[in-house]
Amino acid sequence: MSINPRTQKILKMVELAMLVALVIVLQMLGSFIKIGPLPMSFVLVPIVIGACVLGSTSGAFLGAVFGVITMIMGIAGIDAFSFMLWEANPVWFVLICLLKATLAGFCSGLVYNGLGKLFGEKFVYLRTVLASITAPIVNTGIFVIGMLLFFFKTMEGLPALFPDAFGQFENAFQLVFLGLAGFNFVGEFIVNLVLSPAIVRIIAAVKKRFKI
Repeated sequence: MSINPRTQKILKMVELAMLVALVIVLQMLGSFIKIGPLPMSFVLVPIVIGACVLGSTSGAFLGAVFGVITMIMGIAGIDAFSFMLWEANPVWFVLICLLKATLAGFCSGLVYNGLGKLFGEKFVYLRTVLASITAPIVNTGIFVIGMLLFFFKTMEGLPALFPDAFGQFENAFQLVFLGLAGFNFVGEFIVNLVLSPAIVRIIAAVKKRFKI
């Protein structure tokens, strides 16, 4: 069953809209599932799917939506940790939220499509796994850099604010790398590694069936 270019474009727009809705829902729900004071980012899964199926630009767009929702939740005080960063340095809070999420989606798509150009249609599972790993690495990496460069003093005060989660860390470096990045990265890494390849393979099978 072949589909004309106009229908293909409409289908891609529908797919993107569905993924945007999923990003919003998962980010809102993720605020209630936390490791320490940080919410789990299940939202990276639809971002990776969009990046692999629809391309790097779509991945970046989905990441930007993720960043905007994170920013809004922080400004509104829905997420205590993000609100603290917003009060400490609103400009860099906004930039980090948008940059880390957008680049996570974009780079994930670059890895998937770049390996596709190198290997063709071979090694689809490997391409998807590597793309899935890329998203949390970029997301967490930019987050860590931002915390160390622009929120170092704020990090020093976290053990007092969250003694149960971070009271064991002696300094800001340990807290950022082990407390914040460590907890969150491991969770994001496992979720993306396990779920994204399976879901993308299902979507790829549907696209192949209908020659989208």
